[in-house]
Amino acid sequence: MQVMTRRAAITGPGAPLALAAAALFGASTPLAKLLLGEVAPWLLAGLLYFGSGIGLAAIVGLRALAGGAATEAPLRHADLPWLAAAVTAGGVIAPVLLLHGLAQSSAAAAALLLNLEGLFSLAIAWLVFHENVDRRIALGAAAILGGATLLSWQPDLGAGVGRGALAIAGACMFWAVDNNLTRRLSGADPLQIAAVKGLVAGAVNLALALLLGAPWPGAGTALLAGAVGLAGYGVSLVLFVLALRHLGTARTMAYFSTAPFIGAVLAVALLGEPVTATLLAAAALMGLGLWLHLAERHEHRHEHAPLAHEHRHVHDLHHRHDHRPMDPASEPHAHAHVHPRLVHGHPHYPDLHHRHEH
Repeated sequence: MQVMTRRAAITGPGAPLALAAAALFGASTPLAKLLLGEVAPWLLAGLLYFGSGIGLAAIVGLRALAGGAATEAPLRHADLPWLAAAVTAGGVIAPVLLLHGLAQSSAAAAALLLNLEGLFSLAIAWLVFHENVDRRIALGAAAILGGATLLSWQPDLGAGVGRGALAIAGACMFWAVDNNLTRRLSGADPLQIAAVKGLVAGAVNLALALLLGAPWPGAGTALLAGAVGLAGYGVSLVLFVLALRHLGTARTMAYFSTAPFIGAVLAVALLGEPVTATLLAAAALMGLGLWLHLAERHEHRHEHAPLAHEHRHVHDLHHRHDHRPMDPASEPHAHAHVHPRLVHGHPHYPDLHHRHEH
């Protein structure tokens, strides 16, 4: 086997997928802002989530009718506890904490504190799940997070701390838990994962909003909110799960943290907001962080322990296994397969096959 040199850069679809997820989510922010004049904030959140869940569930159904689901591994019974925990953390507990926090905090404090999700996600990935996070990746993530913080910081509005801030920080922690739990599911069908999360989170948010007395908007507004949610929350989440499959949590969240900048740029174009020194400084910080990540070179001799799992794949370096008669023949395909022990070296991310100790 040919081993690539130490200077070889890592390639793969993970970074573009994560940046595309950030772009769609970032674009949803100014679009949602246009809807806030007609829809209460908490109800709008429910419509965005629920629109994504319904839209993706429809796509899953149409794909099944067309016979195209065999290229992805379906959710199995063993995945359900992880999915239930992720949905509970990110779709139920986190929104409730955020609601309590928003009721006791300024908008500036909330916007600033929501950036903690990326930091908490990286910390959990590193400390709990032992993803490799070297100095270069940590500095890149810090630069991207710094840019997001700059975009949120509004000192003239008095971003104080207190119970509200603690509740918002708690929401970010539970969303970070959600992100890391979803990483454990990233080999499964991302459409199924995102549809379930959208439906559950949407139902919870809608129920909370209606219990708090939010008025239901007109049908056209509700449909528009659902469409924005399908793209900015649903398709974005599908791309996010695919990025987790290739990059792991820490790197995916670092790329995804560019979403506030993308939203800010679109706000300049769509809402006529000014180009400020803060926006330019955030662009410089995020550009530095992205360069540090995209230029990552991580290669060493490593061991793959024997592993049995199921996910979408082609017969590449890590998939040289035999097939049973019932396994699909065309590629890419998904079926249960076993990886024997393998020792080799090549550039890699902490993807599905490289979650080893360093």
